[in-house]
Amino acid sequence: MKLFDVYPLFDLNFIKAEGSYLWNNKNEKYLDLYGGHAVISIGHSHPTYVQKVTEQLHNIGFYSNSVKIPIQEEVALKLGQISGYEDYSLFMCNSGAEANENAIKLASFHTQKKKNICFTKAFHGRTAAAVAATDNKSIIAPTNESDNFIFVPFNNTTALEEAFKNHEISSVIIEGIQGVGGVQIPELTFLEKIRSLCDEHEAVFICDEIQSGYGRTGKFFAHQHAGIKADIITIAKGMGNGFPVGGVLISPKFQAKHGLLGTTFGGNYLACAASLAVLETIENEDLLQNATDLGNYLNEALKDDPLIHEIRYQGLMFGIELKVSCAPLRNKLLSEFNILTGNASCPKTLRILPALNITKTELDVFIEAFKILSKSNL
Repeated sequence: MKLFDVYPLFDLNFIKAEGSYLWNNKNEKYLDLYGGHAVISIGHSHPTYVQKVTEQLHNIGFYSNSVKIPIQEEVALKLGQISGYEDYSLFMCNSGAEANENAIKLASFHTQKKKNICFTKAFHGRTAAAVAATDNKSIIAPTNESDNFIFVPFNNTTALEEAFKNHEISSVIIEGIQGVGGVQIPELTFLEKIRSLCDEHEAVFICDEIQSGYGRTGKFFAHQHAGIKADIITIAKGMGNGFPVGGVLISPKFQAKHGLLGTTFGGNYLACAASLAVLETIENEDLLQNATDLGNYLNEALKDDPLIHEIRYQGLMFGIELKVSCAPLRNKLLSEFNILTGNASCPKTLRILPALNITKTELDVFIEAFKILSKSNL
């Protein structure tokens, strides 16, 4: 048997990782400024993470949700305290796509309505409802096509109001910041309008914080910059620092009942140990402040570079839009400077998503390499 070939791969084989660095099988060192799609939130092989997961593995790694798993309650308590959503409930699952599936389903159970508003350039996952809410026709199979998902132009209040006027809306789902879409930041007034329209029409406001959450923007969730609350918040990626885990934060207005949602692997002991390690590290190392400070530092260092058309960022979530395609720059950062970065659906946008505990010294390596390549005209 061979692997199903669906990923374009760099010719790299990493065998060791620590902090913001990776080493390949030739013992060559790489600076990681992408964290595997914003997954590495507290750095590779963080001592707290390694200790907690190892200790848990020595005790018990898995049993199903048919028994009490107290460490789930520890995660929920700590997550509520750090995020400011203490009165919400947590449903744990395995991935971002699964979190969004459950969010859309829960909203529909609650409203007894079918239609969902989503936005241009959105990415919510590759499973049934999540991919139907994703603005990429090439990954939507015929079986996933649905008229229950209404696409509205991003940051367009008039079109949003029209969608509410013309349909019975169950939910609005929006990313705290669009990641795959090129780090597109919703206007504060747009988020406020979503909140008010959902309240007016008894619809559910779902905020997908899978990439933009967990301190990445300097607040625990990106939508908190707007001073609003979502009814449901979906999380994954940085939640487990590499261990597969996702979750749904659910407003008290939703009534739980047995069998409403379910998962086999979600909330297992190891996932919870990884999640606790991340939350404790974010708190103990003041990583929200570091994300704010280092994000501002990176922006200040690059904002006047002549190769750059625009920088879109909050905290350590960066979309650096060039005046040319970003592919040559990204490839040279990798091949000549051993720096891993990301791209986006916008061909000119370079995505930077480092660990939240990255240092100025490590960012300076990237800044110097970027400026060298910029001056050389690639």
